[in-house]
Amino acid sequence: MREALIEIARQAGLEILSIYNTADFGVEIKQDESPLTLADLAAHRLIVAELERQFPDIPVLSEESVAIDFETRSSWDRYFLVDPLDGTKEFIERNGEFTVNIALISAHKPIFGVVHVPVTSTTYVGDVLAGTAWKIMGDSEQVMRTRSVSSAALTVVASRRHGSDALKTVLQALDGAFETVSLTSMGSSLKLCLVAEGKADFYPRLAPTSEWDTAAAHAVVTAAGGDVFNTHFQPLQYNTKAGLLNPNFLVIGDRTYGFEALLAESLNQLP
Repeated sequence: MREALIEIARQAGLEILSIYNTADFGVEIKQDESPLTLADLAAHRLIVAELERQFPDIPVLSEESVAIDFETRSSWDRYFLVDPLDGTKEFIERNGEFTVNIALISAHKPIFGVVHVPVTSTTYVGDVLAGTAWKIMGDSEQVMRTRSVSSAALTVVASRRHGSDALKTVLQALDGAFETVSLTSMGSSLKLCLVAEGKADFYPRLAPTSEWDTAAAHAVVTAAGGDVFNTHFQPLQYNTKAGLLNPNFLVIGDRTYGFEALLAESLNQLP
């Protein structure tokens, strides 16, 4: 399955790039006011067709699928959760920070994930059951591990588009615990991948996301040694309710560091 999912993600990336290099993206606005392009649809069609062909016994839920009711979804033991083009706004702005996300969910948890970056042909892979994560660039493949946190310095990654008063509250709590706190911004699921490869330590997401936005990179982070929690420090889960919005969540590279005690007061202040 690993090689099959990597190849499907790469092929979807090529579909996306074929449109990225044209003048007209065919942008539409969906009911939730998020943009939709020809690239989203092309990648969706390819991924769903290939998953259904190669893994006919595993259901597929894609961001661009026709809505599947919770009564049906709740009967699934495992399923593929797909965001064909995560970071559509980044795609439209041509900044390269968009990804193809394919996750395998089992028992409400992502157990395998592929995050492919079409512009750089970089692929992040996480096998949670094996406890291994990889970064693949061309013929080069390296194992990724999250890094340990000390009181000297902390690197926080944040959304390029979703700064908020809630984020400022959390950053103020961190400022008192570390000698330096540096902030870097990134689009799409690449934020989680930065934590997975040890280039960042902490990613607080205190703005709306959907389950397909996070599942694949969640698997990558977990396989690399980190974790993803809601703001009560409970594991982030999938397909547990009718809606597909995530709660606010925290991506942590070093599971042993005392983020829960450090952030309890500031998180309790959040609405």
